[in-house]
Amino acid sequence: MLKISDIVEIKIEKIVFGGEGLGYYNSSFAVFVPMSVPNDIVKVEIISVKKTYARGLIKEIIKAGTERIKNNKISFEDFDGCDFAMLDYNAQLKYKKQMVEDVMSRIGGLNDFSLNEVIPSENIFNYRNKIIEPFSYDNGNIITGFFKRKSHDVFEVEENILNSKLGNSIIRYLKELLNNEKFSVYDEKKHSGILRNIMIRTNSKNEAMVVLIINSDKITDKLKTVLLKLKDEFNEIKSIYFSSNTKKTNTLLGEKNTLIWGEKFIKETIENISFYISPTSFFQINLEQTKKLYSRAISMFSDIENKYIVDAYSGTGTIAMILAKKAKKVYSIEIVKSASEDGKRTAIENNINNIEFINGAVEDKLSELVKNKKQIDTIIFDPPRKGLESSIIDKVAELELPEIVYISCNPSTLARDIKLFSEKGYKLKKMEAVDMFPQTSHVETVALLSKLNVDKHISVEVELDELDLTSAESKATYAQIKKYILEKFDLKVSTLYIAQIKKKCGIELREHYNKSKKEKQVIPQCTPEKEEAITEPR
Repeated sequence: MLKISDIVEIKIEKIVFGGEGLGYYNSSFAVFVPMSVPNDIVKVEIISVKKTYARGLIKEIIKAGTERIKNNKISFEDFDGCDFAMLDYNAQLKYKKQMVEDVMSRIGGLNDFSLNEVIPSENIFNYRNKIIEPFSYDNGNIITGFFKRKSHDVFEVEENILNSKLGNSIIRYLKELLNNEKFSVYDEKKHSGILRNIMIRTNSKNEAMVVLIINSDKITDKLKTVLLKLKDEFNEIKSIYFSSNTKKTNTLLGEKNTLIWGEKFIKETIENISFYISPTSFFQINLEQTKKLYSRAISMFSDIENKYIVDAYSGTGTIAMILAKKAKKVYSIEIVKSASEDGKRTAIENNINNIEFINGAVEDKLSELVKNKKQIDTIIFDPPRKGLESSIIDKVAELELPEIVYISCNPSTLARDIKLFSEKGYKLKKMEAVDMFPQTSHVETVALLSKLNVDKHISVEVELDELDLTSAESKATYAQIKKYILEKFDLKVSTLYIAQIKKKCGIELREHYNKSKKEKQVIPQCTPEKEEAITEPR
């Protein structure tokens, strides 16, 4: 039986959800090994032992798997806290896809689930437009870096491989200034010391916002002077804040964020919309991948031009405002008041008038919209990692919306929520995975959930012998048209849709003798996407 501190040789068989490698001791006892690669043969020091598995850290690579990049690094700290950086990038994408497929099957119960290749990132280094690093000491010197695994001990990072190059330069120079003046660093156990964290936000124009987070209600003149020296060194800096966080908490930013120099916001542009970004704004950290993610999400909506859409957990309303350029109206629900205010400001400046910003909890505000008889045709969710509360899924199910789009940064909670939605009559119709976070095991997904509401749809069958067919029509039967569209466009079209488009093109059809006698029946209309496929020349 394994015990803590044992050194054993393990061959890594595969990577499991969460990014750790899995091998077996004595062919049967599972050992999870961070920073390992399939087909690695490694010496591992056991750090924890449970009844059915153990966990160990690599001490030596005896033989490297073919997907491991060529260097001598072995630990989480060696790779600057990036738990997939030991993998070749193509392998990163492959294992992210496998992890999504695994949780969709294991947690979501989707045994027939298939996923396209993960959409790769154009930039796999220095892509982050926001970074927060904690302060600490190393031999009396002030350092910044990241927490070690399962610890609040900080290891120093000199050149963060994910942070923007400008952000790295600003942090490096700030540490020099702080060490020259010998400021105290926050000790979370004693709840003493001043310097807690440094946050740098950047944009595509290579402009920066600096936010120093301190354990004090006010900034001293001495510390303020140090911060102001940054603007003299870096013309790219547009804003300098300090954030007061005096609570004994893991929350990073304080409730009070004070501008001490420069502009209140920096801006970023997507789809010709300029977004205001403040210290507290939620904004996706990989801009180019964000554009791809939102494009995929928006493309999942059918007949978007005629829809009233709720954007739940909308942050500063980034995707809500992009949607508003296409939809009838968008309700943007966000619990963080400052984020909603940033969104309002952005909408006004960009002359976006068909959007309403609603500050509050999603479940409460969704109920208010229903109570006030506001039209809601569909919802897009982009919740935090914990996913949706079951009560929200219950509330949405009551609305019997025909489609829902769900963006998630955590495939496991997405799989759980898809299973809950399936119990309410929804089915996963489509999913895409986007690599927003190269060098890490994280992956972003967007899913389309659909539901056929039997109370609002009728089934119409049109037989060929009931139609007046011209010689031009008779060249392709309904079955042939259906088969062609399915094979070429991966779309299923009904006989009803084909008949609608024929009529729209001026081809007269006889009335269907067996049509429903119900009054006020709602007949589904062919979507623009399917109309284009039906009318495409053959």
